[in-house]
Amino acid sequence: MEEDKREKGAYSEADAAVDMAAYLALRRAVSVRSLAVVVVVALLVVYWLPIPSLALVTGGVCGVINAYLTGSSGELLLKNRTVGLFVLSSFLRIGVFGIVPVAFAVRGPWWSMGWYFAGFFLPLALFGVGATRAFQRK
Repeated sequence: MEEDKREKGAYSEADAAVDMAAYLALRRAVSVRSLAVVVVVALLVVYWLPIPSLALVTGGVCGVINAYLTGSSGELLLKNRTVGLFVLSSFLRIGVFGIVPVAFAVRGPWWSMGWYFAGFFLPLALFGVGATRAFQRK
């Protein structure tokens, strides 16, 4: 029934408010879960792999920040319809968050960069899984 409403364009303001509340709750939950996972894993291996564990935690923090910035940019894009600002913010995020793993690779070992990316993309992966469940219509 819900799918029939959406196909006919009957998506109301109330539906939008419910979806926005679900999105914000999911974003908070994903942030907390991501940070908890990277901290626990980093603490388990910090004795043997100090630089990679730091890279993992840094990647997790940067991933959460990137998720918030990307969400805010997307919300502004929908609200203001200014593509230029969205593109500029995307390039700035890529530049800033792309330099950080290189610093870990230079400091060594080079494969610490992979640990950074594991932490960085964890919020995105958790959000993808959570969003399919949160926004699935029955």
